[in-house]
Amino acid sequence: MRTVLNIIWLVLSGFWMFLGYMLAGVLLCIPIITIPWAIASFRVGVYALWPFGRTIVDKPSSGVGSFLGNVIWVILAGWWLAIGHIVTGVAMCITIIGIPLGIASFRLVPISLMPLGKDIVRTDAVRAAV
Repeated sequence: MRTVLNIIWLVLSGFWMFLGYMLAGVLLCIPIITIPWAIASFRVGVYALWPFGRTIVDKPSSGVGSFLGNVIWVILAGWWLAIGHIVTGVAMCITIIGIPLGIASFRLVPISLMPLGKDIVRTDAVRAAV
């Protein structure tokens, strides 16, 4: 089921959001000081391309630096990526079949606003750890 949802997601939303994250990452690579945010953008972009079967967990080692970095991220790129997820989520929720995809899009809003201090792991690894 995850594969079917990922394929539908890829066609309807994932590819376009992936391109948005890649564009943000490339633009953030231009000034050398923002390369850490570019790496986060690339990482979340790959997650946005194929989200089902993976989840987001907090890094235990993240602290004040991640919070301050996330504030800068929201200013630089996070707000428009979050708007993209909200718009695609609403568009997918119009049909009954698209509701799970819309919910997945809404689940990506928090990481699009605060990607630093988060890890993307397989859901199987999270279940095994609990």
